[in-house]
Amino acid sequence: MAGEGKARSEDLNLCFEKLMLLAFGGGKSGSSEGGVKMEGAVITEWKDIPVELLLRIVSLVDDRTVIMASGVCCGWRDAICMGLTHLCLSWCKKNMNNLVLSLAPKFTKLQTLVLRQDKPQLEDHAVETIARYCHDLQDLDLSKSFKLSDLSLYALAHGCPNLTKLNISGCTAFSDAGLEYLTKFCQKLKILNLCGCVKGATDRALQGIGRNCSQLQSLNLGWCEGVGDVGVMSLAYGCPDLRTLDLCGCVCITDDSVIALANRCPHLRSLCLYYCRNITDRAMYSLVRNRVKNKLSMWESMKGRCDEEGLRSLNISQCTALTPPAVQALCDSFPALHTCSGRHSLVMSGCLNLTSVHCVCAVQAHRPASSFPHPAH
Repeated sequence: MAGEGKARSEDLNLCFEKLMLLAFGGGKSGSSEGGVKMEGAVITEWKDIPVELLLRIVSLVDDRTVIMASGVCCGWRDAICMGLTHLCLSWCKKNMNNLVLSLAPKFTKLQTLVLRQDKPQLEDHAVETIARYCHDLQDLDLSKSFKLSDLSLYALAHGCPNLTKLNISGCTAFSDAGLEYLTKFCQKLKILNLCGCVKGATDRALQGIGRNCSQLQSLNLGWCEGVGDVGVMSLAYGCPDLRTLDLCGCVCITDDSVIALANRCPHLRSLCLYYCRNITDRAMYSLVRNRVKNKLSMWESMKGRCDEEGLRSLNISQCTALTPPAVQALCDSFPALHTCSGRHSLVMSGCLNLTSVHCVCAVQAHRPASSFPHPAH
């Protein structure tokens, strides 16, 4: 059986090469001179192409061409609709809404769907159609869909419970009630982008996420001014696997939020606190203390892994209440945080009082030449 599978694969590859020569080397689209032989049969027309080969060809072209190919004949349509799992329609600048309405009932096996827009086109009935037919959807990008309301969230909650990645950044019409409802059904979420969802991303919504989405690893709450300590603390207690958290512009949070994250989220790797001006040294020292505690609790056999743990990216720009001793202690505790040129993973722009803070690399780079031993003359 293994030999037969290998032979068929080689046959497909050879046929694929010949068809590519036909398609891109000036051959006619309807037939080729003598056709292309495969497993004793001769492919003389495009409709004769085996499904596996058709899907391989489709994987090489852009999504606009894929959609056009699905209209060639019923055989191609059925094969593409059943085999296509990833689709991006962001190239559509005018009629995305109608395109989604026509395609969603056909492409029922989609797992990834990107509907990012420069200008808002999508309306609720398009998302409702997606939810009605695309139950295998795992990754959905609806960013900048300003026209969408909570009706879209209700539809996704019931139709797409397998979502693991959702980008609704810039969807300003969503409410916190709609987001809270979504989390009750989409409990497999691992990556969630709520940047700019000023009405939706509130403490109420974050409490829902903390209760229902324990697998969450990445959350973007940039410029969501309704986020406070209650919401972030709910996240910290309910999402222990959190790795990346963006709190840029969440001006209401205080040290209590960072302390909760330090205590409850040992896998946190990236934290953005840009313009969070209520953050003080107390928050920095809590991160340091928990770093030390986590190191001590590691088994000796896990020592190599210990170096991989801890913060690798931190943005404290415009956090003007912080002082050099606290930030230097943080930098010393997390060797992956760099201030040196080209590796800025500790960002401190706008904090003029922190210019004396440097990582080990930067200190070595600025060390006077006289401090190094000279070779013997």
